[in-house]
Amino acid sequence: MEKANNENINQQKIDKDKALEIFDTLNQMFPNACCELNYRNLYELCIAVILSAQTTDAQVNIVSKDLFEKYPSVEDLSKATEEEVIPYIARLGLFRNKAKNIISFAKMVVTKYGTIPGTFDELVLLPGVGRKTANVILAEYFNVPRIAVDTHVLRVANKLRLSNSDNPLIVEKDLMNLYPEKIWSRVHLVLLFFGRYFCTAKKP
Repeated sequence: MEKANNENINQQKIDKDKALEIFDTLNQMFPNACCELNYRNLYELCIAVILSAQTTDAQVNIVSKDLFEKYPSVEDLSKATEEEVIPYIARLGLFRNKAKNIISFAKMVVTKYGTIPGTFDELVLLPGVGRKTANVILAEYFNVPRIAVDTHVLRVANKLRLSNSDNPLIVEKDLMNLYPEKIWSRVHLVLLFFGRYFCTAKKP
């Protein structure tokens, strides 16, 4: 996880009124902010989010198209071997570990749950699914208000003084305390787009 710049840590956080002003501004800047991973169902979303760790959504979309043609269901993927899957995702970073994770994910879904679960506590038990991934799945597919803190959200949350921590869990809690629950998922998206397309790591 990318740490926020030291100059932003331990600075005083802004209040809720200012936080809402920031949200309104970002919402105007990025009215069409959305999940940029291509998926047609819950299975494809889960695999795409797992594959997206430390790589771009655009790269995931390129490789996932052929991957999902070869393995159109979680049952199909559960029967695959790492050697069979790796050629489809080899252009992604950490592809060996990701191949292991998505196959293990599929196997556990099939053997333990029968279908992909829709609760946080169950999702985080699945291979390759951490807190951020579970939050993305819940917000995007199940419409559950969640804030997923990735490297972009962590960095810009500190830049904007919405948080003053380099711990993703603390940043998540800070954002949840600042904003009404009904807009949590939207907060995640506009902060993500702000960090990805405007206040980038290379040119903040």
